[in-house]
Amino acid sequence: MSFEEYAALARQLADHRRAGERDAAAESERRRDLYAAADYLHQRLTAQGQRLDQLGRAIGVDQPPMPETSAAPPDPWTPPIPPTAPGPSAPPASAASSPWAPPGSSVPPGSSVPPGSSAVPGSSAAPGPRDGDFAGAAGAPGRAGVGAYSELPAGQARLALPTAVSSAGVGLPTQRAAVVDPVVELELARRMADEADRHGQQAELLAQRPALLPTWSPLARAVAVYAACGAAGGVLMLTLVLASGIGLVDGFTLGAWICAGLPALAFFGGYLVLGRWGRPAMVAGTPPRYLPLGFAICFLLVPLGYCAYLVLFRALR
Repeated sequence: MSFEEYAALARQLADHRRAGERDAAAESERRRDLYAAADYLHQRLTAQGQRLDQLGRAIGVDQPPMPETSAAPPDPWTPPIPPTAPGPSAPPASAASSPWAPPGSSVPPGSSVPPGSSAVPGSSAAPGPRDGDFAGAAGAPGRAGVGAYSELPAGQARLALPTAVSSAGVGLPTQRAAVVDPVVELELARRMADEADRHGQQAELLAQRPALLPTWSPLARAVAVYAACGAAGGVLMLTLVLASGIGLVDGFTLGAWICAGLPALAFFGGYLVLGRWGRPAMVAGTPPRYLPLGFAICFLLVPLGYCAYLVLFRALR
């Protein structure tokens, strides 16, 4: 080897070394980026889990208990392993020297057995399986002409595909597991985290709305509730007026209920309704119930309704 060839080889080795160092540095940087992205996703998912727990407690849903881990039950399709029986004694030397003799049979020295025959020369017994042996297709009734299952030669047996025994299929070739790209998996996890954030924000917006008239403002909701309770008090007032007309209620009781009893019942009824169905599931502090406005509506609506009833009754008479 000349000096120029040696120098070219050295330069080539140096280039390969520098390329390997660059590849190693790039792989190290890639792994650091993957670890950083995985840590960020872990922190983000942990925060999402805590926020979902808060939402569940706010709406009254407890966290489900974790299932207890138990040992996996045995596979019912796994056959039991039979006990190992002691192996048969070694065949005599005469049987081992014959290439056509089956295992466990004795062939007299000097006898010739044709290929494919399993009977001992000179025996009158029909060829067949021994007691306790599996004869394969040759042992089936009516299949005398079919031979036993063929065996692969030694060279082909080494080239046989590896098989995996499973409950779904026995003797099927094993499948190679697909290679998972961590970059793709992290990107899918990030997209799912973004989707979870979007659904979480929608859930928070829904949790900040009350069950009663969710699209209305708090003032309009309070006015509607107090007015509905005052209208219900007006219906009870008309019932008391009709009962007073037939002599079941005297004038003093009727006036007390119209001026104080029914307005107070309407006011407290609206107060309780706003507290029960007008409160959002997640709200900071106590929502306003507009007590002065409700008091004015209830204590003015029932007496005004009674006055309107009297005016209408006298006008119709």
